[in-house]
Amino acid sequence: MAQRITQQQWRRWTDWPLAGLAVVFLIAYSWEVIGELRGTARDVSEVFEWIGWTAFAIDYVVSLALARPRWRWFYTHLIDLAIVALPILRPLRLLRVASAFILLQRHAGTQFRGRIVVFAVGGAALLVYVASLAELEAEYGHGGRIQTIGDALWWAIVTITTVGYGDVTPVTVIGKLVAVCLMFGGVALIGVVTATLASWIVERVSEEEQAEEQVITALQFEELREEIRALRHQLEKAAETPEE
Repeated sequence: MAQRITQQQWRRWTDWPLAGLAVVFLIAYSWEVIGELRGTARDVSEVFEWIGWTAFAIDYVVSLALARPRWRWFYTHLIDLAIVALPILRPLRLLRVASAFILLQRHAGTQFRGRIVVFAVGGAALLVYVASLAELEAEYGHGGRIQTIGDALWWAIVTITTVGYGDVTPVTVIGKLVAVCLMFGGVALIGVVTATLASWIVERVSEEEQAEEQVITALQFEELREEIRALRHQLEKAAETPEE
């Protein structure tokens, strides 16, 4: 009887290939939007995009089938469902393998915090760029201010940082929906950065308190050793003294 494939094995086999497909998709999507492709060039770009979508859809279905318990995996991996359902989010698959580069973190807590920082920074950069592409695709030719990739990037950066100058705004329904998603992304990013910083401060304070406690304990232990030596010396002296 063949051995059943585990979800961890499937993840090890597919993480890097899917990350490569995410890069291919991002390049094809960027080429299509920024280059304003038409005809055969656009068809070629869409073929690569459909290949990526198909691979992500297969990965999601297989991962769900291998998950135990399945329902718990489903509601804890809604971002994977979004990546499949919303083509614009597919490049975020790159974040799955970002943690593999955190090799300098030795302790479990530090490793987790480092992974969160990588996710936050990498996710913000990808989200800004992908949202810029989506916004440019939605707004181009509809009379708004967002007609170049430069305008789209400026708008995305202003939006995700919650600055909101209002000099460049979307005019289409899809463009406004992208803006809403980006706003939520900005709020989430601020929350992650704040929580990570707070965790780092608490850990440093805890480490200093532990160091102080270790020093105090060492001093107390040394004092106890000295008292034991003195008591032993007195006992030896009493034993050597002849009884009258």
